[in-house]
Amino acid sequence: MATSRRQKRYKLKSEINVVPYIDVMLVLLIIFMVTTPMMNSSVDVQLPQANAKSLQQKKDPVLVSVLQDGQLYLTLSGEKKELVDENTLQVKVGAFVRENPEVSVLVGGDERGSYGGVFKVLADLQQAGVAKVGLMGQPEQGKSASDGRK
Repeated sequence: MATSRRQKRYKLKSEINVVPYIDVMLVLLIIFMVTTPMMNSSVDVQLPQANAKSLQQKKDPVLVSVLQDGQLYLTLSGEKKELVDENTLQVKVGAFVRENPEVSVLVGGDERGSYGGVFKVLADLQQAGVAKVGLMGQPEQGKSASDGRK
């Protein structure tokens, strides 16, 4: 009887069941596919610089200057610059644009200032009824149009 018991013993299997590993890999694949696009939302962008020609305008534009500390200066059609607050900016520019709908409005912001100041001015101008606003800038220093850039 001792021999019959030995024969009934089960043999050891040296195989690995890979089904749980496949399930885990598929779950990980789905997790990575979902999270990868979310990781690209905070990519640093370096905006290109170019030598652009200035636009030819028939009338003097309305100029709004935003200083580094957030102070606003308004110049209406070549008049003297005056220090204004947000409400005064909306009222004066709104009235001026209603009288002269073809006049262009340009915003110039100090490069050391925050983007929030320029953004706030753009929102104020939109509320004043200005349909189109341009941004001013300086031409690149030390570069000319003959560099080969177009």
